[in-house]
Amino acid sequence: MDLLLDVGNTRLKWGLHDGKEWRGQGAVLLSALDGFADVLAGLGPVDRMLGANVAGATVGGRLGVCLERAGLMAEWICPLSEGYGVRNAYLDPSRLGADRWAALVGARALHGGAALVVTSGTATTADVLDGQGVFQGGVILPGLDLMRLSLARDTAQLPFSDGRFERTPRRTADAIQTGCLHAQLGAIERMFRLVAGEPGSLCLLNGGAAAALAPLLECPLREVDNLVLEGLARMLWAH
Repeated sequence: MDLLLDVGNTRLKWGLHDGKEWRGQGAVLLSALDGFADVLAGLGPVDRMLGANVAGATVGGRLGVCLERAGLMAEWICPLSEGYGVRNAYLDPSRLGADRWAALVGARALHGGAALVVTSGTATTADVLDGQGVFQGGVILPGLDLMRLSLARDTAQLPFSDGRFERTPRRTADAIQTGCLHAQLGAIERMFRLVAGEPGSLCLLNGGAAAALAPLLECPLREVDNLVLEGLARMLWAH
């Protein structure tokens, strides 16, 4: 069994793969990271571990100790200029986030054509992957909940409360939710235009806000549980 880790800003997502299929997936909040030791203990024998860490060296160090106690060596990926079917056209390829690089590799493995690779978590990223496997670049914007939180934090009378999407909102909570959704949807749909002319182009969507965004997006769409884990699995199998 192989263990794949996607360490984000607020949570760790893990997947256990046997080389053919996923045998388990889950998540642990970074605020409760000590509980990951219990997760490891319940996984059974694990041969290898590979992860993408954008939470920083302190979190990486804590995980390294936890993994070492379980008999595993922590191996964290770094973005490459080219590999696993993807060419990285970032001006400085090493500055691309490890999670974005893994998601691009996962997208290429799942869909051989052009794609807009969208991860909708704490931040939303929308990355252009052309039909030849070249990552052309992408955008980063605050995620859906972060947009809502910033309005509640930085304005005097706008609450952080649950609203719903409405065509013409008539409650403040609905106006906030709808406005933030429009901002997300508009950014994604504008970026999708960059690949829309290529045959078989898709928006590959994953992340915590995917369920809220997917029904409203007006572009060819495929939801994926976790593109980072898919990419990490592809990298591990390639060795």
